[in-house]
Amino acid sequence: MSHSHDHDHDHAGPPVHPKQPDTEDSPMGYYERLAVALRELTIEKGLLTADDIRRQIELIDSRTPALGARVVARAWTDPEFKRRLLDDATAAVGELGVTMYDGTRLVVMENTPRVHNMVVCTLCSCYPRTVLGLPPDWYKSRAYRARAVREPRALLAEFGTVLPEDVEVRVHDSTAILRYLILPLRPAETEGMTEDQLAALVTRDSMIGVAVVKPSAKAVPAAAP
Repeated sequence: MSHSHDHDHDHAGPPVHPKQPDTEDSPMGYYERLAVALRELTIEKGLLTADDIRRQIELIDSRTPALGARVVARAWTDPEFKRRLLDDATAAVGELGVTMYDGTRLVVMENTPRVHNMVVCTLCSCYPRTVLGLPPDWYKSRAYRARAVREPRALLAEFGTVLPEDVEVRVHDSTAILRYLILPLRPAETEGMTEDQLAALVTRDSMIGVAVVKPSAKAVPAAAP
């Protein structure tokens, strides 16, 4: 699998200062200095204002897995919304006020009793931040990125997700312009629950595809593989 990435990378760069205590006197690392320089240059050239940058940072910080859970719960309770979500996820999540602020395209893959989907980025850490917020550390690790493709069933089992042999596992590779969200299989025991109650069951890991949704309470976040 080969694809182009232009952000979210974990590539090595010039040497940085050793980790320092979080104090105002601590020296900035290479990427911190680069970010400050880029921000100052952008403002100086009049491309953006300080308020523009602040608003975008606040927008990014506001994104959490709760947004994705709301999308999933709506799809579980509204067949027409689910159809639109699977046809054009970018437009469908927009109906809930979720904008793809980074310009990426969102695709939703549905888990069924016969097919289980999971997401990886094999080259770096591209992730649907617009609906899930920041990625977990294990998602960015080389071990996850390699094993998700090489031995997905074994990796899923380490997350506590043991699938029957007759369930097909499909692994979807995110790119710089294409992000995936998994629509988990709705537990049978949840009939009669409200949309808010259903959303409370949906975990971040189930929307990445390494876990399944449990009917009683939110699952404990999975440990790193």
